[in-house]
Amino acid sequence: MSGGAVVTQAEKGRAFRGLHERAGAFIIPNPWDAGSARLLAHLGFEALATTSMGYAFSIGKLDTTLSRDDASAIASATPLPVSADLENGYGDAPEMVAETIRLAGEAGVVGGSIEDASGRADDPIYELGFAVERVRAGVAAARALPFPFTLTARAENYLHGRPDLRDTIRRLQAYQEAGADVLYAPALETKEDIAAVVSSVDRPVNVLMGLRGVQLSLAELSAMGVRRVSVGSSLCRAALGALLRGAREMRERGTFNFAAEAASSSEISAIFGK
Repeated sequence: MSGGAVVTQAEKGRAFRGLHERAGAFIIPNPWDAGSARLLAHLGFEALATTSMGYAFSIGKLDTTLSRDDASAIASATPLPVSADLENGYGDAPEMVAETIRLAGEAGVVGGSIEDASGRADDPIYELGFAVERVRAGVAAARALPFPFTLTARAENYLHGRPDLRDTIRRLQAYQEAGADVLYAPALETKEDIAAVVSSVDRPVNVLMGLRGVQLSLAELSAMGVRRVSVGSSLCRAALGALLRGAREMRERGTFNFAAEAASSSEISAIFGK
């Protein structure tokens, strides 16, 4: 950010809100630990978002096996605003969502996403009325914090085998009416789907890139009216992919050519030494 480091949570909250209000889209990359957060900050990104899957993979667990995790390590690693991936609020009840938002604020983040996925394979998406109650509870908790907290409401149909654009839009519109600041439907499949979502709501829309399928540039997404672009666990998976390729090369061929593409220790030390 220009004008010096942001030091208070209120300043971070206002700066983060402002990123959504200016013209064009911005990229909010997803670090999975303090080190990756510092690298991304060094490269000039203006805000960061946590990734529950990236964090889970970094500690050898599945995304669905985590309870509430403390985002404070990433929030305190840089002066940048951080938005947390809060999954479904770590509980069904609206009161659990509200408590998760409150705890996220205490951890130092200035935004967070709440999804409408239940975590149950037999009934993966909450009924709309109940999902709206959950968003409304999260919004109330966010507004009660002593700094601007940007709440993102997620419609998870496409991640759970339900590519129903009409229902996804209906949900996002309902979450907008419930007070969500940003709207997000991960894994939309086409440019036309993204355009339909953006044109159907009056809030900033986050779009997920880094998955297989539709590939659009920041300029293309910005021209469509998208305001924020995240990459989920893709940076973490890219790092893990490099590790697996290097390990397989050693194990299967007994060679070490992978090291030619490794970052130098002096480069990383220079970044972390600042």
